[in-house]
Order: sequence, then C-alpha cells, then structure tokens
Amino acid sequence: MNITVVEANTSELLDACFAIRMAIFVEEQGVSASDEFDAFDALGTEARHILLYVDGVPAASSRLRIVEQVAKLERICVMLDYRKHGLGRVLINKLEEMARKDGLEKAKLHAQVQASGFYERLGYAPASDVFMEDGIPHLLMTKKLNLETSSLRSKLACNSKKTPLSSLRQ
Repeated sequence: MNITVVEANTSELLDACFAIRMAIFVEEQGVSASDEFDAFDALGTEARHILLYVDGVPAASSRLRIVEQVAKLERICVMLDYRKHGLGRVLINKLEEMARKDGLEKAKLHAQVQASGFYERLGYAPASDVFMEDGIPHLLMTKKLNLETSSLRSKLACNSKKTPLSSLRQ
C-alpha cells in the first residue's frame, strides 16, 4: 500500500478534504454541515489542510491553524474503511511536523472523548474537563513539541509509506 500526504493547496484537493469531512462528521456523526464548515475552509485562509491518499484514493484529512502561537490540529478524520491502520498517526505526525517547521513549540486539539486514548498514545494530555462541541463530548488536549520527536516522527511517517497498510495499527 502506498501512503501519500499532500497539502491541499488547490480547489480540487480541498474539495477532496471536504468530501471526507462530509462523510465522517456530517453523515456518520450527525454534525450539521453549517457547524462543520467555517470561514477557514477556503484557499488563502490561515488554515492549512492536508489530504492523505492510500493507493491514490483519498482516505483521510485534517487541518492546521496557528492560534496564539500554538498549533491547533483540527478536523482530523479517517474514512471508515481505512481506520485502525495507523493513518491517524500519520496525519498527526504530518501536522506536528508542519507546526515545528513554523517554529511552534506546543500543539492543541479538541479530541472527541471516544478518541482521547489515541491522542494520549501520541503524547497528548487532557487539559480541560469534558465539554460539548457540535453535540459530541470533547476534551482539550495539549502536547509540547520538540525537535527530538520531530526527527523520530518524520522517520516513522516516511517508513509508513513503505509498510503494508494491513500491518499498521493506530
């Protein structure tokens, strides 16, 4: 399996990100489209969107914003058929790599409570009580970014491109 991650810097790539988010957040989880899509969902905004392909098929997406000198990882989603294969980890690694290149030392995200264990395994720690966002329980989670983990995670992300999808686990 070939895994490729690209920055969604064209309308076509951004539309592929939106299709994934529509399938997961709106159709699967019941979030209204008006809550899911916002002013940062356009080319030329402060948000940077990434799209992950498996064998040329769009399989996952996410976006990165800088809020008060902190990397805010958002809209992290993997299509149902591609879950439990380590793709979420690849997305997070890429977002963290982008944040480090921007000189950021801290990352945060709003984790759905049901996915908080996944983020904890990636080094994120809860930083709030449970709160509701779009009708789904969430936690604010944070992580200190450093250069040592940047090199290691980049190597892991590169190696995952050569690893069969069936052997990757989230």
